Amino acid sequence: MHPLSAQQMLAVWERGLGQIPLERALVLLEAACPEHDRSALAAMSIGQRDAWLLQLREWAFGSQITVCAVCRNCGQPLELSFRIDDLRKNSNEGGPEQVPLSLGGFELLLRPINSLDIAGCLNSGMEERARTLFNRCLVAASAGGSTIAGDQVPDHVAQEAMDGLAKADPQADVEIHVSCEACHVTMRENFDIVSFFWTEIDTWARRMLHEIHILASAYGWKEADVLSLSRLRRQFYLEMVGA
Repeated sequence: MHPLSAQQMLAVWERGLGQIPLERALVLLEAACPEHDRSALAAMSIGQRDAWLLQLREWAFGSQITVCAVCRNCGQPLELSFRIDDLRKNSNEGGPEQVPLSLGGFELLLRPINSLDIAGCLNSGMEERARTLFNRCLVAASAGGSTIAGDQVPDHVAQEAMDGLAKADPQADVEIHVSCEACHVTMRENFDIVSFFWTEIDTWARRMLHEIHILASAYGWKEADVLSLSRLRRQFYLEMVGA
């Protein structure tokens, strides 16, 4: 994996427009990981995928993150700043390959959820989705010493298993704590690196295209010429055009 250049970032942004977050994550990783094909990237656990996206985000926009939210209790606008390292949960980059669980007399072996699993559940209802994910992630199951099929595992056990699977791969479900100084309530909010990073890329890309338009109109430069400039030099040129 390598950092994305300005040209690659714009290309990723263009490809990702109109795509769902799941596809945008894969588009980002495809651009940054040419040594891996799409099927291998899609088969990565969500925790590993998000760990790689955190690294890409740090390379692209730095280690500091600022999140804006609204207090659910009093409606006060909130702003929280933290570092990328605060979001890194897995002790190793890859996360667990398989997770053994003993629940209600059942011995289960599961693998972490990946992008292919999520794609296969997009059109399912919540209850059906949970069961489908369990069936897809189940590697082996037994009860009383005998091997059983996945559909022989009760729904409540399957749900407990998915909860246990989530705890085993915490990078896939990151929460941040947000405190409201107005009403002194502390909330837990999910942090979705895919949506957050994409919003930053979208903002950056639209600003960059505007700057390219201004400098190309003023100097006759091509898009690649403008993108090759450092941010500082580009800003100087923009200031001179506006003078």
